[in-house]
Amino acid sequence: MLSSLWHRNSAFRIFSFSGFITAAVLVAVFILAGPAAFLIAVALIIIEVTFSFDNAVINARVLRELSPFWQKIFLTVGIAIAVFGMRIIFPIAIVAITTTLNWREVLNLSLNDPNKYAIALKEAEPAIAAFGSAFLLMLVLHFFTSREKKVHWFKLLEKGLIAIPGKWSYAAMVAFIVVVVAAMPSNQHPEQTLKAGFAGIVIYAVIHWLSTHFMPRLHHRRIARTGVAGFVGFLYLEILDASFSLDSVIGAFALTNKVLLIAAGLGVGAIWVRSMTVYITRRETLNVYRYLEHGAHYAVGILALSLLISLFLDIPEVVTGIFGVSVIVLAVLESRKANKEKVSELAEEVQL
Repeated sequence: MLSSLWHRNSAFRIFSFSGFITAAVLVAVFILAGPAAFLIAVALIIIEVTFSFDNAVINARVLRELSPFWQKIFLTVGIAIAVFGMRIIFPIAIVAITTTLNWREVLNLSLNDPNKYAIALKEAEPAIAAFGSAFLLMLVLHFFTSREKKVHWFKLLEKGLIAIPGKWSYAAMVAFIVVVVAAMPSNQHPEQTLKAGFAGIVIYAVIHWLSTHFMPRLHHRRIARTGVAGFVGFLYLEILDASFSLDSVIGAFALTNKVLLIAAGLGVGAIWVRSMTVYITRRETLNVYRYLEHGAHYAVGILALSLLISLFLDIPEVVTGIFGVSVIVLAVLESRKANKEKVSELAEEVQL
């Protein structure tokens, strides 16, 4: 019984660390900040976990190609980067880049004057939205235009995207979308949209080029998961996490302006997302549910479009999250249906 609980692929073993950290952080928040802060932290954890399942699925797609060493790095160093780097340092860096404040002033605001920090972060929101949407659209369109993709969920749409000529056609499509959005009269931040949007495109393109450049062909797959290729994969996962977390950090200020409390809640949520990624990878869930990866990319597409629309209209994060979760649930249900049909077909062939 105990051996099965601590088996490498056991759900108990995979999620036990997340559960321990959650309990420790919530107890600390309750003791140091009181019951109100405790409830806010719980809400932040639930929001981050619920609306980041698509992130876990996308991460699993990359993580399964990495060596055990880089998988461990993702679960150790990667967690530290996710909690402190992406939930605290990265937003501070974004504010420093997009405003006249230096990083010391921004850090001081975040710790000592959270109201002004929230205002500064709000001013940086157009650049954050443009960067995040462009990077995530590159991810989505790269997946759906790849000629290596053999399984199609919405066949008419997905086969149409694959038929578009050009290896980098998806980059051209995203660039066109960024230019159109920047040129719209209702966009009050055209320059920020262009600069941040093209930064998202370039960073994704560079990471993709590095991954393919250092990734040997399939018959050298064991080598491809280690060394520089492993580092590039790890770097890609961290940038991807940053793109997903930006929206959560901004949305968290609707609940509280206390930066450390936001970092605690979203950080614990990020640890749960890491555990979900490992679970999906070790259980080979993407092979079992054939449309799950598609559903995750559609959910990411919804997030990317909502970030673009946020340049003109305020969209509650909960709306985006509900749509994303609904698409993933539908993908799971459709996958189970397709699996049953496949089993029925095989049974009929055996009988014949």
